[in-house]
Amino acid sequence: MTSAIVTSTTLKKQHLIDPEICIRCNTCEATCPVGAVTHDDNNYVVDASKCNFCLDCISPCPTGSIDNWRVVASAYSIDEQLGWNELPAQVDVGDGAVVDAAVDDDVEKLLTAAHAGVGGKTVAPASASTPAVNLYRRSKPASATVQGNFRITGAGTESDIRHIVLSFGNTAFPVLEGQSIGIVPPGMRADGKPHDIRLYSIASARDGEKRNANNVSLTIKRVAGGVGSNYMCDLKVGDKVDVTGPFGATFLMPNDGDANVIMICTGTGSAPFRAFTERRRRVMQNAAGKAIMFFGARTPEELPYFGPLQKVPNSLLEKHLVFSRIPGADKEYVQDRMRTEAGTVGALLASSQTHVFICGLKGMEAGVEEALSDICRKQGQDWAKLKPEMRAQGRFHVETY
Repeated sequence: MTSAIVTSTTLKKQHLIDPEICIRCNTCEATCPVGAVTHDDNNYVVDASKCNFCLDCISPCPTGSIDNWRVVASAYSIDEQLGWNELPAQVDVGDGAVVDAAVDDDVEKLLTAAHAGVGGKTVAPASASTPAVNLYRRSKPASATVQGNFRITGAGTESDIRHIVLSFGNTAFPVLEGQSIGIVPPGMRADGKPHDIRLYSIASARDGEKRNANNVSLTIKRVAGGVGSNYMCDLKVGDKVDVTGPFGATFLMPNDGDANVIMICTGTGSAPFRAFTERRRRVMQNAAGKAIMFFGARTPEELPYFGPLQKVPNSLLEKHLVFSRIPGADKEYVQDRMRTEAGTVGALLASSQTHVFICGLKGMEAGVEEALSDICRKQGQDWAKLKPEMRAQGRFHVETY
């Protein structure tokens, strides 16, 4: 797209969504309190006449596509945005043009607050490395080659979860633990539109599934009727895959060896924590900080990486593997085990060195939050006060789906 010169002397900022990065997950529309976000079969867009810059949509967006702004003389219409394949370039505002002061001041204050983790976008851990984001898009994806596709749940179980390794060869694709990549399924939807991009968390350390091999691993569960999951789970060694990203700038592993890391997950939510653990095993084996994981599944056979986890020493990772469907045993969920370990968890929460990461199915959030609240109360702490403090300090992160 080409840029134009604006001759108007009074301009305003407009909130826009990048169609090349957006994966159409609907979190922005679902969270917008004023109904400013809408969509069609092509794009998610922001209605400038409704948007009040509350920024509630910023935090849930997994790719950062929602965090885009343009200075305009007149707002781009809904119809214009729905027809975009990429964001328009910023127009040349000219030497004499100024942004409407009231609007500009309000937006800048809100953006500053959001990017500081107050009521908006979460903050990365202070010691986390700087991530690369959005290097590859749907229009210009990276090509990866399948190096491995292994089932990591029991053959007789309903849960078909795969460990898939992708090599980027000579293509630079830098990632950090906690980031995600987008997969572009081939083919078209029934309406003739390309399939939406699917987002998957990286399950390997930053230096590769195999050290210095420029590859990544993913943990993917086959879902009945799922376009992306079935495409990925059916891949053979040597197949080519179009990849976008990487995505994610806050759900990142702290590099500080003194940091305590509490990881809470279910199912494929274990992917980023496998990456965290592998990174610690490679470069932080003697770290003073404690790493503890609460990992839930229905049975041991349905828990991804169950076998390999048994080989990880407790000195590196304290493991609490929790099962809800073992015959003859009471159902137990991650929040139940957290309460059992209230002394350990409470002591960690009292430390300013502790980070909490939650990843898995969205339904787990409420139970985990209640457990954290109960644990804090027993320790004389107030979770309602502690949580926003941790979040603002880059020490509390949730990634559910």
